[in-house]
Amino acid sequence: MKNKKTLVIGASLNPNRYSYLAIQKLIANAIEVRALGRKKGEIFNVKINTFKKFFKDIHTITVYLNKKNQVEFYNYILEINPKRVIFNPGTENVELEKLLSKNMIPFERSCTLVLLGIGEY
Repeated sequence: MKNKKTLVIGASLNPNRYSYLAIQKLIANAIEVRALGRKKGEIFNVKINTFKKFFKDIHTITVYLNKKNQVEFYNYILEINPKRVIFNPGTENVELEKLLSKNMIPFERSCTLVLLGIGEY
């Protein structure tokens, strides 16, 4: 799993949020993590960026934003060109899925925490 560098979009400093738990579990599984969120801070030594910084070699983007808040990230996600995008529960977005398909970027409607928990990440 080490080579599955992951970008968490919608990272939160709130330990009760799933994005926070995902970062914690990704780190525990020795996966390199980058994060974008609304507030600057750090989660387990992962800096949360508040601007769309271009990250190289991102394998997976895991989304923790609702459909409406994803719109501003469409072009950014396409530019990153990850190996896959995970739409966590509540983040499903047919419009973005069509864009990803058109650009041959695989996606799945799944849960990062569950995938990590069952060893299928």
